[in-house]
Amino acid sequence: MALMSTDTARRAATFKREDSPATWDHALARLPYAHALQSWAWGQFKARWGWRALPLSLSVAGNGWEAVAAAHVLRRDLPRTPWCVLYVPKGPALDYADTDLRRHVLAQLEALARRERAIFIKIDPEVVRSWGLEHERASPLGAAVMRDLSARGWQPSAEQIQFRNTVELPLESSDEQLLAAMKPKTRYNIRLAERKGVVVRPGTAADLPTIAAMYQETGARDGFTVRPTPYYLDGWTALIDAGMAQPLVAEVEGRPVAAVILVRFADRVIYMYGASRDEARERMPNHLLQWEAIRWTRAQGARVYDFWGAPDVFDETDRLWGVWRFKAGFNGEVVRFIGAWDYTPRPLLYRLYTQAIPRYLNILRARRRAGPQPTESP
Repeated sequence: MALMSTDTARRAATFKREDSPATWDHALARLPYAHALQSWAWGQFKARWGWRALPLSLSVAGNGWEAVAAAHVLRRDLPRTPWCVLYVPKGPALDYADTDLRRHVLAQLEALARRERAIFIKIDPEVVRSWGLEHERASPLGAAVMRDLSARGWQPSAEQIQFRNTVELPLESSDEQLLAAMKPKTRYNIRLAERKGVVVRPGTAADLPTIAAMYQETGARDGFTVRPTPYYLDGWTALIDAGMAQPLVAEVEGRPVAAVILVRFADRVIYMYGASRDEARERMPNHLLQWEAIRWTRAQGARVYDFWGAPDVFDETDRLWGVWRFKAGFNGEVVRFIGAWDYTPRPLLYRLYTQAIPRYLNILRARRRAGPQPTESP
């Protein structure tokens, strides 16, 4: 009996559920466009906070049964309905330059959305749309992927859960070269922090409650939404236990004043969480903390330091403008991704979920704010 060709085998291949953490992470690590948010540890963490994790891999005989694609799908059921939403954070992982493979994977995800009775499925792989800021360079692959998505009925999502853009710092250079390439003010602030007695040390799991408290303080000061502390403690602990995360803590006279949680996956390290106190800000602890994070990343043998987030629009109206000005001082490169895309097999329910219900909830919130306020708690 003749064996099927690789192309025929691919067309016949379907996603299968993976139940082994070791097998999953081994397969994911071998795939292009893999990400920490597709890892087993992250999926299990999210499963403890309202989602159901569906780690799905695609293998073909012509590839020695090695996975050629992976999608760690998160499912959230909508209360009192038969419907759900599906999300593939920073995925799926596959060789997007392989046109036939990416179209087959998209078809499999579309079939999954229909089978799971999903209102929509959302993906947001780190496929680059363009690089640079002043002299932006478009990515032909990003353009081709977006054309495929549009042709298949996917649409750019109004709900961009992860950052659409980021800043990446390649680490092929020496410490001296990296410092020399920074903006003079950033380099000065790093040296100032050292002179003013800021000390950066590796953190441990014992530091996580202190970091979480600083993170709550940071959110209140900078005006971004912060989840309950147990959520962060659970997620950070899961990543540390999986060998994927490292806290760094900046101290002044033995007191923590700033911290970062670094997440390592494949050839990059992500500055995924940062927190600081108002105390000792004049000593510039965050500048030294970032520099030590970059140095730690190089020591791990990683190729890229990912600053994790940049403005959607690079002007002062964007909520991330202040954060961007800080990150820009380290001389990283702006990277724009194709962003989140949704596929819906149920367009009417999708419009209800993404447009009508949010507008209705906003009206209710406005009415509550405008109404009479109680003089004491009930």
